[in-house]
Amino acid sequence: MKSELKIFNTLTKRKERFTPLVAGKIGMYVCGPTVYGDPHLGHARSAIAFDLVYRYFLHLGNKVRYVRNITDVGHLENDADSGEDKIAHKARIEELEPMEVAQYFTNRYHDTMRMLNNLPPSIEPHASGHVPEQIEMAEAIEKNGFAYRVNGSLYFDVEKYNQSYRYGKLSGRKLEDLLQTTRDNLAKQDEKKNPFDFALWKKADPKHIMRWRSEWSNGFPGWHLECSVMSTKYLGEQFDIHGGGMDLLFPHHECEIAQSVAANGKESVHYWMHNNMITVDGQKMGKSLGNFITLYEFFKGNHQRLERAYSPMTIRFFILQAHYRSPLDFSNQALQSSEKGMQRLLQAWETLQNIKPVENDGLLVEPWFDKLYAAINDDFNTPVLIAHLFDLVKEINKLKVGEQTIDELNLQQLLKLYADFVFDILGLKAEKQIADGNNEMTAELIDLLLNVRKEMKTNKMYALSDQIRNQLQEKGVVIKDLKDGFEWEMKK
Repeated sequence: MKSELKIFNTLTKRKERFTPLVAGKIGMYVCGPTVYGDPHLGHARSAIAFDLVYRYFLHLGNKVRYVRNITDVGHLENDADSGEDKIAHKARIEELEPMEVAQYFTNRYHDTMRMLNNLPPSIEPHASGHVPEQIEMAEAIEKNGFAYRVNGSLYFDVEKYNQSYRYGKLSGRKLEDLLQTTRDNLAKQDEKKNPFDFALWKKADPKHIMRWRSEWSNGFPGWHLECSVMSTKYLGEQFDIHGGGMDLLFPHHECEIAQSVAANGKESVHYWMHNNMITVDGQKMGKSLGNFITLYEFFKGNHQRLERAYSPMTIRFFILQAHYRSPLDFSNQALQSSEKGMQRLLQAWETLQNIKPVENDGLLVEPWFDKLYAAINDDFNTPVLIAHLFDLVKEINKLKVGEQTIDELNLQQLLKLYADFVFDILGLKAEKQIADGNNEMTAELIDLLLNVRKEMKTNKMYALSDQIRNQLQEKGVVIKDLKDGFEWEMKK
């Protein structure tokens, strides 16, 4: 008997039974990247966390509309209402068009997401493609009395909104505290009534590249507006889940709530979900701290903090071994441990396919069915789920050596259960499968040859070991000898 799915709702600060607005149909919106640089481990964590959610809903037989946006306009430096647009800044430095920058890094983001085995979203709207709708929502907010004009810009009046609703309900912030903490910024943003007000529309200064016409000025939409617009455009004025990183909770998601209520008179989101941050030695991973590692650097191993390269599936499993709401600290040791753990799961699958059933009773699958579903239904608790899978691996290994038996019915159930969770839900896959002409060369064969070569080197058979290396290199296998073994990858 499957347990009921419970999700931690950031809005209510508790786990709640998940009940979709429409049975069998789920709408989910997740904040995507601002495409002005290569994707990093933080992007991977958010994408993998919500890919797991997406996969599980599909596994349960739901029809899911998963919307993840691309921010290609309106996100200013320091996540504030002043400064240069992040993409325009990159374009100016590189002497490119802003959309060239956006397209290049969008392609790079898609490439890494594919390598991480993330399913593509149902819809991936771009902020720049929805400026007319953003203007319409800003007009509605102003018409309803929750915005004011200053010098061609339009700002959300938080104090006015707070008289009828509660600004800060998602993050727990109080307006009086916000006034105190932001008073120092007032001089820099003196055209606002209050420093905690935020831009719905900004008048473009002469140097600003990306601009559109509106009744207020030639300008561009505020950063927060795009998600309120695109989520409701594709999912309706009310939808099931809104996800994103914890760093977006305030002010971005708080402002989204205020905008939607001010424009439509009601909140849009039923369940707010937030994944936690990646840290390095206890500090948030970020460019400003100098501890920033891109996904391509992880895959190639070309960063000073990396002892070696790590495969996309190692990165995926590393992220899944922590609960999505828990902080996750990067270390080479943790990644190498994840790599070994993932190989244990994949090897057990190979073992399982060669198990021969018996007629008599043996291993029963039903208790494992209950354990695995109880873990995933407890707010997507992947650490507990993976711990149960490792326990199941021990039973599979007992089957291999004859310490345990299993009948045909339970074997078929176990094969399906294991594949469902390891491949369909966790999204893992075997790596290093390559094609050589009409023949399939597998990772297992390459590993076998390299292990033979290692033995030859130990026995000082250098000529033969060099011959194996040279012939593999001719096939495109790049080999890296290590103290305690080897690594290899295919030339791209």
